[in-house]
Amino acid sequence: MSLEIKNLKVYYQTLRGQVKALDDISFKINDGDILGLAGESGCGKSTFSNSLILLKAPMKYIGGEVFLDGKKLPVENYEKMKEKRYKDISIIPQYALNAMNPTVKIGKYIHDVFAYKNFSYKGVDNELKRRLKIVGLDEGILNMYPIELSGGMKQRMVMVIATLMNPSLLIADEITSALDVSTQKAVSKMLVEFRDKKFVKSIIFVTHDVSVLYQIADKILIMYAGKFAEIGPAEKIIHNPRHVYTKLLVKAMPEVGIKFSDTPLTGIPGHPPLLIDPPEGCRFIDRCPEKMKECVKEPPVIKVGEDHYVACWKEVKKNA
Repeated sequence: MSLEIKNLKVYYQTLRGQVKALDDISFKINDGDILGLAGESGCGKSTFSNSLILLKAPMKYIGGEVFLDGKKLPVENYEKMKEKRYKDISIIPQYALNAMNPTVKIGKYIHDVFAYKNFSYKGVDNELKRRLKIVGLDEGILNMYPIELSGGMKQRMVMVIATLMNPSLLIADEITSALDVSTQKAVSKMLVEFRDKKFVKSIIFVTHDVSVLYQIADKILIMYAGKFAEIGPAEKIIHNPRHVYTKLLVKAMPEVGIKFSDTPLTGIPGHPPLLIDPPEGCRFIDRCPEKMKECVKEPPVIKVGEDHYVACWKEVKKNA
């Protein structure tokens, strides 16, 4: 077992009250899995990824446990997590194009990172150059400043830096959102290759674009308004979604070869709720076209297939 999340709650402390951005999330990832994490903006995706590696104000740990390779991660303790970051769990941040110091050459920047972690830069010099070749970069890039690199080159460079210590878990937070389509595909394939070459044990790929996940993810987790909605094998989530929200997300995806004039895309009416005062019960209740009287209560998570779980009252009644 690579990662296990148990009832994780992380809120944001504001002057108006607590924003329930991540509210009681539980799931597991096995070694070798690439988990796609998807949902609309504000559903809690980035809050979740940041809470695993860099939980700091105004984020506030409320409760729950995180286990990596059978050992509990002290995610609630910023200082204790220092020894875990980059070595055991690493992240390619949402704004990876700005992740490197613009005033320092890339080779010097990597040297400084390793010095901070008390690792020998010379000990990984050959491995660094090997990985640069894997992502299609020349070792001469180490003598360049970040500004001299294109967006795709910066993204690949940050991928190499984030995985040099072979962390158990890699979090890729919206890493394709600022790239063109061809570069998105190349970067996504490189992540799969990093997993296959065992540079990392497992990956969480965070995105709002479900179509990207279908290409690389083994499993997909759908979140809505800080809550768990559905998790299952990518094939089942795309072709046989069970939560109403997941169905609407998939329906909003464009299909190759289908003209808009023939089959118009359909969005999801309404807006996600304000998480400072979310609705009771199912948080999708105000937008759900299939809501029932039971939806005023919190839906339980039930198993609807092999490795397939959903939190929806409609499925609870169907499987009763």
